[in-house]
Amino acid sequence: MQSIKKNLPYFILAGIIISVSLALSVLSLMGDSVTTDESPHIVSGYSYLTQKDMRLNPEHPPLIKDIAAIPLLFEKAKFDTSHYSWTNDINGQWTAGTHFLYESGNNPDKIALSARLAVLFIFIALCIFVFWWGRKKYGYWGGLFALALIALSPNMIAHARYVTTDTGAAFAFILATFFFVKYVSKPTLKNLIFSGVAFGIAQLFKFSLFLLIPLYIFTFGAYIVAKNYSAKSSLWSKFLKLAKPLIAIFVIGYLIIWPFYQYHVWNYPAERQKTDTEFILRSFPIRPIADSVVWMADKPIIRPYAQYLLGLLMVFQRTGGGNTAYFLGDVSSTAWKSYFPTVYILKEPIPILIFVFFSALLALYSIIRRIISDKRIGKILSALLDWIQKNFAEFTWISFIVLYWTSSITGNLNIGLRHVLPTFLFIYLLVSGKISKWISDKKGAFDKSSKIFILAVLLIWLARETTSIFPSYLAYFNQFAGGSANGYKYAADSNLDWGQDLKRLAKYIDDNNIDKIKLDYFGGGSPAYSLGEKYERMNPRDLSQRHGWIAVSATLLQNGRAIAAKGFDQDTSYYKWLDNYEPVAKIGYSIFIYKLD
Repeated sequence: MQSIKKNLPYFILAGIIISVSLALSVLSLMGDSVTTDESPHIVSGYSYLTQKDMRLNPEHPPLIKDIAAIPLLFEKAKFDTSHYSWTNDINGQWTAGTHFLYESGNNPDKIALSARLAVLFIFIALCIFVFWWGRKKYGYWGGLFALALIALSPNMIAHARYVTTDTGAAFAFILATFFFVKYVSKPTLKNLIFSGVAFGIAQLFKFSLFLLIPLYIFTFGAYIVAKNYSAKSSLWSKFLKLAKPLIAIFVIGYLIIWPFYQYHVWNYPAERQKTDTEFILRSFPIRPIADSVVWMADKPIIRPYAQYLLGLLMVFQRTGGGNTAYFLGDVSSTAWKSYFPTVYILKEPIPILIFVFFSALLALYSIIRRIISDKRIGKILSALLDWIQKNFAEFTWISFIVLYWTSSITGNLNIGLRHVLPTFLFIYLLVSGKISKWISDKKGAFDKSSKIFILAVLLIWLARETTSIFPSYLAYFNQFAGGSANGYKYAADSNLDWGQDLKRLAKYIDDNNIDKIKLDYFGGGSPAYSLGEKYERMNPRDLSQRHGWIAVSATLLQNGRAIAAKGFDQDTSYYKWLDNYEPVAKIGYSIFIYKLD
């Protein structure tokens, strides 16, 4: 009781930080239209809970969609099982999403708000968990610092508000990593079971959590080597012996997956599941694997695993196939190796980049000092192995960051900064550790008061960045990019434009008494629903439409006036003619409005 009373101010401060972040999230999302990926996610989650049938959106695990759909059960939203997107289409998620939200008599704004608020609970849990783990590692101030970086990050807030898998994946990664580190540090049966359960739950959030398998194997193997380095003769036998619990974690995890997926295929006709699986995997390059999943799809006991594996293979298939993306003036379906590093530097707030860069310098300085003092390679290796034993959590965080970024950079899918969002948590925790140690260190050019002042200035700068971009968090770009107003020049899609500003466009049209506007829209909203009779669909190649009021989503605009990268054979010039005109307005940085004579 005495300890709680003593540390109460820290908890109050943590509560204030989380409350501010939550308020910014809720107030900003209320003006956002349904974004590109939300439409299929919302309808899929609701179909899972009401129909026990996972024919929609199998390329993502069900858990985050289930969570988002729970409030919709109390609203008794209408779901049309007679619509062709459900009866005839194979994975007709996009059509089903539009029909569910805008054509079935439901209130799309109310549905989107309820589903988003459910996902926000995951973000709150994420913030609390980061504060708690940071406090355990680096004390209360370290925990508060890590919390502030996450809660005030415009990129975290941007995706915490939407019904997508990104926030859930971030939470699942840190939860599973925590219990894995706890087991390795204290290998009890209870910790083993908790680690296995956490691993299994993680697989239900996003298929990228599959990377936990190589992460666990590598870090666990490194820990065994570090702990038994001196006993070289018994190293392999110890690895084999200690690998058994690791296998047990994976087994427990995949046993957890079965009942969840069993529920989601309960009413999914076995014959329909098999034909859907066969059609979706028809172009999967490794036929023995694809054929095995097709074979499993109508077998009663293993059907749940077939549906899980279908989604996993769809992710591999999409990653290999790539996606059309705009980046630095070019359009390509082949990924750029520089994409994620560049977008990170342009979209992460500069004060956070300063923290990250300075922390990296502190770490590098520490390593160089160790090398200089030890001189001999044997001593350096011994010191590294000793550090792994004593700092296994940090070693796991660093390994995860390297693994995830390497996988993202070498992959063929440039889907936006959100793809590497889970690594932000571990980066912020590592930064909080280094900064906390730097402040408490009496050596150096600055005294403690000066260090705290510098820290406070950077945090105030971060807070100002986050509040000043309200409510357009998705479109945030830092000063290196010239601010959010210039973000469209560098990247689009989920970095800037996911269709979130459609309702704001409708308000602009009403405020300016515009009777008719031609719109080329990218997103999950419905222009016909939001704009009514004022909406006319824009065809950029139709010369007869090049007059009057025109609105174009930034993603489509940039894709249509860029340079086609080598090997990209699609037209990228269909909006070149708009270069001769200046937009009269920009709606939330993502929709450009033109007035042509």
